[in-house]
Amino acid sequence: MEMQQVRCFLALSRTLNFTRAAEECRVSQPALTRSIKQLEDELGGALIRRERGHSHLTELGRRMLPTLQQCYDAAVSAKAIARAVNDSDVASINIAVANCVNMTVLAQSIAELARSFPAVELRIRRGAASTVLEALKDGEVDIAIAGPLDPRERLNIWPLFREQVLVAVNVDHRFGTRMPPDIAVEELAGEVFLRRADCEIRNDPSGPSERFTPSMEHQVETDHDLVALLDANAGVAFLSATGPQSAKVRLLRLVDVEFSRTISVYAVAGRMSSAAVGLLLTLLRAADWSPLGVSEPA
Repeated sequence: MEMQQVRCFLALSRTLNFTRAAEECRVSQPALTRSIKQLEDELGGALIRRERGHSHLTELGRRMLPTLQQCYDAAVSAKAIARAVNDSDVASINIAVANCVNMTVLAQSIAELARSFPAVELRIRRGAASTVLEALKDGEVDIAIAGPLDPRERLNIWPLFREQVLVAVNVDHRFGTRMPPDIAVEELAGEVFLRRADCEIRNDPSGPSERFTPSMEHQVETDHDLVALLDANAGVAFLSATGPQSAKVRLLRLVDVEFSRTISVYAVAGRMSSAAVGLLLTLLRAADWSPLGVSEPA
């Protein structure tokens, strides 16, 4: 089985017209007909029938279509990878993801990239926003995914989604059964507060943190550590809408102040990127984030 035969069949299955399929494949109509016949001989049956000028796929053709499409896509990807490697275009992709970003929301795009470039090694590192920014500036990573970074830096910025910041409490906390699930910032005064290191929410001078004084603050490195302490009812915290979930944690909406953040993907302006990095940027920017309950970036 040759890829040209598969390509001719796929074009014919889309157009159901031998003339248009031949034009799409840039071959003569007799050559396309021969390719289809050769493929049918190899598969042991007719793939397409002509009836009074109308062509349609046979049962074998319909069943073979997804398999042959997959074979063709894999061959195209393999050629792209070979060109990239031979040109030293890609060998690995280094991605920095801020601690404030839940990897779950990025996993599908990253997995799709890995499927498209199976020979490319992905290296994902975590860190605080400041660490992520330094790694990007120093060339240690190709792209970064984070909340707001220093706008004075020479970066290309592609906002992905905007999400609310909520108050997270244990279901057994005194606020855990509140209906409706609303809370005023001032009610947090005197609570033990849990916060993530280098948290943009706590560090924002205009944010809700400046409107109350906790009785004590505990600091952790990641949102997963934050949720672990919330599970143990060790305090209350600010948590983004896409943060890690737990059956023991309830999220409350701030009623007297609206606070949100935008998650973006960053690259250094003017820096060349590989085809694989370009694909990852495209996947992230084209992703449908609406099932996460977030909004389009402002």
